[in-house]
Amino acid sequence: MKPSFTVSSQANHYIQQFINDIESNEDLSAKTLTQYASDLRHLADWYEGSWHRHQAEEVYFAPNEMTTPTLIHYREYMQKVRSLKPKTINRRLNTLKRFFEWAVQKQMVSLDVAKPLKLVPEETTSPRHMTDQEEASLITAVQNHGTTRDYNLVLLMLHTGLRTMEVCRLVKSDITIGKRSGRLLVRSGKRNKQREVPLNATIRRALEAYRPTIKSDDDPLFPSNKTGRHMGERALRHLILKYMKLANIEDISPHDLRHRFGYVMSERTPLHRLAQIMGHDSLNTTMVYVRATRSDLQGEVEKIAWQ
Repeated sequence: MKPSFTVSSQANHYIQQFINDIESNEDLSAKTLTQYASDLRHLADWYEGSWHRHQAEEVYFAPNEMTTPTLIHYREYMQKVRSLKPKTINRRLNTLKRFFEWAVQKQMVSLDVAKPLKLVPEETTSPRHMTDQEEASLITAVQNHGTTRDYNLVLLMLHTGLRTMEVCRLVKSDITIGKRSGRLLVRSGKRNKQREVPLNATIRRALEAYRPTIKSDDDPLFPSNKTGRHMGERALRHLILKYMKLANIEDISPHDLRHRFGYVMSERTPLHRLAQIMGHDSLNTTMVYVRATRSDLQGEVEKIAWQ
């Protein structure tokens, strides 16, 4: 059940102005925009409600009414009163940072009060590994129950580490295959960045047989069965989960196909090269693939158990 926040019309005005502006100027998904709006309403609800509950006059949220100490109190409220996870708190704080950076650009305020705000430290562990057996079971499920399109889509994700958004936007001409090499062009990755991803022999062979089934160079590489246009991220995730269920794989999301690629590559690839392939802005992001998972750590401490 999604939380609902009661905020003033003034707060909604500023929030919607921010959402409309970044929607026009940035290539963001509907999900991201909805999350931004929800995060800002959470702040406005706190500011207009519990933060000023003992004040006689009504208080309304506005960028020029906010201060750095106020945002610090808001962070403490999420930590100590709501007991939210660091991941949730930091996501909301990053939304605030984007909002106040925008407010400065629009000259609504002269000072970015969110800039000094520090994120909440959190223990970093890697997501659960997809095992060799699980990968084999997934491929078998797609081969036995899926289409050629589905097989190539799953294989591409496992061998390139593309994000679901990036897979959905591919067109036929984005694939270039030579005799001994190949590459894939990601035209608009995260933060609208373009990059090239090399294709290994496994995915090259599969795509060489599959590409002729796509008529025009501008047609989607993995079209929707319903519309013939680009498959949506929601539909792609549903498709992957369907085959995971057929393969009896649990506790793994479609995004874990990207993680699987990262884990396998990190065992034999320098991190700076892997970061380039996966489209990471920072090596800190790529480091997740060399950190131990919870199950790895559990296995280590079990070695000294009295059994």
